[in-house]
Amino acid sequence: MINKKPVLIVFLLLACSIINAQEGAVSVDKIKLDFNVLAEKKKAVQSKDALLMPAYDQLLKTAEKLLKYEPVSVMGKKDLPPSGDKHDYMSLAPYWWPDPSKPNGLPYIRKDGETNPEVKNYTDKVNMPRLCENVYMLSLAYYFSGDEKYAAHASKLLQVWFLDSDTKMNPNLKYGQAIKGVTEGRGAGIIDTRHFVFVIDALELLKKSKSWTAKNHLGMQKWFSDLLHWLNTSEIGIDEMNAKNNHGVWYDAQTLSMALFVDSIDLAKRIIARSVNRLDTQMDTNGFFPLEMERTISLHYTVFVLDAFCIIAQLSEKTGTNFWTLETKSGKSLNKGLQAIFPYIAKEKQWVGPQIKPFNFTEGFQLFIRGAAKLKCSSCAGAVKKIAGDEYGKLLVNLL
Repeated sequence: MINKKPVLIVFLLLACSIINAQEGAVSVDKIKLDFNVLAEKKKAVQSKDALLMPAYDQLLKTAEKLLKYEPVSVMGKKDLPPSGDKHDYMSLAPYWWPDPSKPNGLPYIRKDGETNPEVKNYTDKVNMPRLCENVYMLSLAYYFSGDEKYAAHASKLLQVWFLDSDTKMNPNLKYGQAIKGVTEGRGAGIIDTRHFVFVIDALELLKKSKSWTAKNHLGMQKWFSDLLHWLNTSEIGIDEMNAKNNHGVWYDAQTLSMALFVDSIDLAKRIIARSVNRLDTQMDTNGFFPLEMERTISLHYTVFVLDAFCIIAQLSEKTGTNFWTLETKSGKSLNKGLQAIFPYIAKEKQWVGPQIKPFNFTEGFQLFIRGAAKLKCSSCAGAVKKIAGDEYGKLLVNLL
């Protein structure tokens, strides 16, 4: 029987990595970067560490393919948002469908967990997550190799989506997750941009590149500052801030990342305090999240909410807060959430909630490695090797 105490923590990190729980996800599980760990791995790569070279070679192969990825922008969508301005991001709510009892299908009706393929007609929702993933991978390739071509392409992609006047996205989400016949946009649409957390990591990696100028960096700080202001002051943004389920937690993860990026430490501390309260109120006494357990894909959403809390925990370290180990006023903690979900992730028990779609238990296993580094879990690396098999050496997480 394995020692569950350290592995429990690791399985929380496993849960934390699964970005693909929401629709519109991308193929690579992106990890919030620890730049101290990254620096150590870079030194090892420069020393031709045999254990890291397969992962490094695979990263460069991926990055080479991404050099052919053409820039995308919000201007690529066919239909205009209600504003008439294509610079405004727009998406449709994924779980809303035409009402078959109505001649025109309006207003749309909800089918939780079932994605309406019509959402792909609005390419912002498709292009933005992929863009974020590709910028992240290219920036990592530049960081480890020093090859300017990767930074140059990442810079080009970023400029087209965020900075160039002809193509940039307006810093708002007025028309995110619209529901036809119901609303032009809603607070729930703000979760679409959770991938920006990883763009901000990429920006840190690009800072020393000659392809990414100080003007570019200031432009991105201004862009995220404007988005952060909109998130904190608009009716839609405040509505999402008040969400009682995973949406509120992801709102905090996003705004915390942005606040730290624009050096608003006081705001960051307020967001962390709000997140502690969310953990206290959203988790039940058994460590589960009742509002996520009600969903038709409840295991996905239980993992998804823990994912957001983990990002908050990692970001909180920059303010001197240890969110990983704190206990709320009513005794809630990340560890309690982990202990609740562990038997199901470990397949020791069958999941007790609804799950109408298959759940991929290996989607986030790369964070076992982070658990080994961060929490001194001696058995974590072995668990990853067992799951990954012959592909273990090529895993990106070995570099992170």
